[in-house]
Amino acid sequence: MNGQPITEQAPAAPALRLGTRRSALAMAQSGMVAREVTRLTGRAVELVEITTYGDTSREALAQIGGTGVFVSALRDALLEGRIDFAVHSLKDLPTAAPEGLVLAAVPEREDVRDALVAREGLALDELVEKLAGAGRPARIGTGSPRRMAQLNAWAAARGAALETVAIRGNVDTRIGYVAKGELDAVVLATAGLNRLGRSAEISQHLDPELMIPAPGQGALAIECTSADTDLAAALAALDHAPTRVEVAAERALLAALEAGCSAPVAGLATWGRPNELRLEGVVGTTDGATLLKMSANGPIVLDETAEQQATALGRALAARLLDAGAAALMGERAR
Repeated sequence: MNGQPITEQAPAAPALRLGTRRSALAMAQSGMVAREVTRLTGRAVELVEITTYGDTSREALAQIGGTGVFVSALRDALLEGRIDFAVHSLKDLPTAAPEGLVLAAVPEREDVRDALVAREGLALDELVEKLAGAGRPARIGTGSPRRMAQLNAWAAARGAALETVAIRGNVDTRIGYVAKGELDAVVLATAGLNRLGRSAEISQHLDPELMIPAPGQGALAIECTSADTDLAAALAALDHAPTRVEVAAERALLAALEAGCSAPVAGLATWGRPNELRLEGVVGTTDGATLLKMSANGPIVLDETAEQQATALGRALAARLLDAGAAALMGERAR
């Protein structure tokens, strides 16, 4: 013995278990969050891959229950203690608040726009014009009634020949339809392509003037159990207040319309002047024959009541859309 005091090192905290879907996009998004959580907490984060019903079913989302099919298995794993927290694409989250879980953080969101991936890198109007010259409509794939409604409305307004084709599958599968010549183009979220490092494949960003995105598009949701207050507090460091307020307004619009992904509903909140939020909403028919578009502006103070203020703005715009006949356009309203 040399007389030096013996110091015991505290055992390293166990790795946090982050639940994620198995898709390449979900894994990329979760990996981004995992790195940030490790940076903030000093704890390792282990990705736990979970298969959801939405990943295995080949049916249209509207037929199998809409957005929640990508979320329920992850939430079950949280409540059962198999994972510590989960990362979702926020637009996949049902609007009803789950018992026992808390939305710990909404990080700053990515590009909200939709993107066209088209043959020969053509923009939408170029593609339609070229194929009209060949005597046929442009065939554009999407799994979203919202995108179908706005694409078809765009075509109807211009007398353009365009056919929307319902598709499912991951990013590779969807872009593959174009590469193989089965479709002329597909529409995907810009944010997903950016996160996968595939932005170079985008032919055109579809600005909101042409296509308003889905409520919550481009944003991530980080969820944990409400009982794990220490973890919730640590994850809160990833929260971006302006983004949380934007998506609160958009999701309040969606909830008040009682619509899920089976209905062609779009919503986008953007900041205008300081402390003012502008919310645009669209409800239509998938064939594009009727498209109801309205907007509302409201002052928002970024304090502890900001989400309630944004929610009130979303509900007010939904009420105006419903008064103008939105329910009939959506058909059977999802509950």
